[in-house]
Amino acid sequence: MDEQAVQGTVQAGFEPVRDAFVRNFRHRGERGAAVAVYRDGRKVVDLWAGTRDVDGTAPWAVDTAQVVRSATKGVAAAVPLLLHQRGQLDLDAPVGTYWPEFKAAGKERALVRHLLSHQAGVPALDRPLTPAEAADLSVASDAVAAQAPAWEPGTDHGYHPHTYGFLLGALVRRVTGRTLGRWVAEEIARPLGLDLWIGLPEEEAHRAGRIGPVEEPAAGGAPKLRPKRSVADAYADPSSLTRRAFGAVAPPPDENDPAHRAAELPASGGVSTARALARFYAATLGPVDGHRLFAPATLAMARTEESAGPDRVLVVSTRFGLGYMLHGPASPLLGPGSFGHPGRGGCLGFADPESGIALGYVTNGMRKGVTADPRAQSLVRAVREAIGA
Repeated sequence: MDEQAVQGTVQAGFEPVRDAFVRNFRHRGERGAAVAVYRDGRKVVDLWAGTRDVDGTAPWAVDTAQVVRSATKGVAAAVPLLLHQRGQLDLDAPVGTYWPEFKAAGKERALVRHLLSHQAGVPALDRPLTPAEAADLSVASDAVAAQAPAWEPGTDHGYHPHTYGFLLGALVRRVTGRTLGRWVAEEIARPLGLDLWIGLPEEEAHRAGRIGPVEEPAAGGAPKLRPKRSVADAYADPSSLTRRAFGAVAPPPDENDPAHRAAELPASGGVSTARALARFYAATLGPVDGHRLFAPATLAMARTEESAGPDRVLVVSTRFGLGYMLHGPASPLLGPGSFGHPGRGGCLGFADPESGIALGYVTNGMRKGVTADPRAQSLVRAVREAIGA
């Protein structure tokens, strides 16, 4: 691919991002993707290229959106934080204050902040849910409410790949009377003009491209990263908490099924453009066309470390704020103060308050890694080069 095949705009000084984007197609097996960057509330990069479907030939369009998997979590996390900001939710209250059923099986001391920081202790379910059950808000919330914790809530942390969405979704419904997806649509996406949905409406379904697995090219580009033996063993062992957590919905859903995209799955089912993901994070930092999401105190909470160290699910050291992954070896972002969330397979959204940068990267080519995708990291490095960080 040459630069002429890339659509969109780049502000002067941010040409390294375009160059890195082109190299992802040339050397890293990219099929279709988009990247957007905001700085101080203004869009400075908006690029897209390739095909809208990982296995197709139709070109990626200006409004193409994709399933962004766990990058959805960063958007979902904003809801309880904004409810707290509005005085409707106490992050230090027991979850059972708002959701009495959750107190079952030894979870009565679990706090709202434990749900956000992956300390709730319920990353896995004794009986996995089918995709249809996971899409049923009542069934999913009942399942996590009844589940005995793998550790005493608040004493340890481990990534909740699927159940994170069930937990936040149930909490938000009980506090607001609205589903989390509807709250995002009405209170975040609509005011900011975001092409971003947790529960894709039928009238927007034509915009979603098909995602699918792609392999890192054998030659050229970045070398393949081999997981440490302990990580590989955890994913290979059906009885491990890692396998059980990622298998909390089984069989794995067909993410290209319109029914999956339409379901409200706040942990993994969001559909977004790169532009919308970047604009969302820009609004957490400050005003974007007159709309701001986080007050300074809320922004500080989002990026203040709540849990850190060996992750009982990911089997590497991770750092979480209230709902967001923080910069570190497992999830490198722009700098020490950055916060955001990757999506398993490649997608990434984050903000960096020190530089005023917000980035969204969306791809249809899904790799095996959970965090630190080489394509996303090449774009992060390019932004760092562009701003001289």
